[in-house]
Amino acid sequence: MYINTVSHYLPSQVIGNEYFTKLNNLSDEWIVSRTGISERRRAAPDENTATMGIKAVEALLENIPYSKNEIDLIVGATYTPYDTIVTLGHAIQHQLQIPDIPVVTISSACSSLLNAVEIVEGYFAMGKASKALVIVSDHNTAYNNEQDTVSGHLWGDGASALLISKERQTEKDMHIRKLITGGAATSGKAIEAVVLRPNDRGVIMPFGRDVFQNACIYMPKVSQQVIQACGLTIDDLDYLIPHQANHRISLNVINTLGIPAEKLLSNIQYLGNTGCAGCAIALSENQEKFVKGDNIVVTVFGGGYSYGAMLLTV
Repeated sequence: MYINTVSHYLPSQVIGNEYFTKLNNLSDEWIVSRTGISERRRAAPDENTATMGIKAVEALLENIPYSKNEIDLIVGATYTPYDTIVTLGHAIQHQLQIPDIPVVTISSACSSLLNAVEIVEGYFAMGKASKALVIVSDHNTAYNNEQDTVSGHLWGDGASALLISKERQTEKDMHIRKLITGGAATSGKAIEAVVLRPNDRGVIMPFGRDVFQNACIYMPKVSQQVIQACGLTIDDLDYLIPHQANHRISLNVINTLGIPAEKLLSNIQYLGNTGCAGCAIALSENQEKFVKGDNIVVTVFGGGYSYGAMLLTV
């Protein structure tokens, strides 16, 4: 499989840490020292998970290497849906006006990006599709409890879109060499550590330490697995994009793997935790710096728990 192009969309409103200082008496220094976050984006009142996804797709279409009508699979991914019936995938299909193709929307928390790509892999393997559009979008602030002093300051909004083909389309394509995902609901406090119950209190993280510890275990482990599965070593890795949950987690992951800081790609400092869109946004933000032969690992960890890693070669 090959990623032909990737794009992203970010809302224009920037929320700095001073907002949470006024709201919850949490200082900028306190938030930065514990999360690495200085600011995050908030969707406008007329924006939602679907509209952000559509904006990301519109940006993608500016660089598409073939007609949009050749897309024969749409996979949406979000845990913060605007509509649970007219899903993210359906909203995108309607916008593109591509009839009679498979449309799927999934949710596996912040790991949803790689599970969406894995669904594409399955459709390709079965011969049911050859060119897929993946959209990851999370409207965290629609569900966030801002007064929660544990996690209310973590969340930001954003979306990304990836065009994936079974065969190489251009020399700029990124080859998806290996993809591994897994569920870890049997680990620690997986089913209660971070939850989003719309009829309750929104997204909360009562056991953040457990999330931190398991993220620091699973992301290095699965990253090492995809690297070894491709016959490579850590030294062959040019960039690592971990789930943008907490900058301290990212630093822990690269320290565990023995990767220098300059190989870490991160956007949590200015976007906050954008959920399952975070890694794809980082991939989009940095795609111009990648050169032929670069090896990139994208690794994720999500509530529930779930995890995964994908190795790309430019």
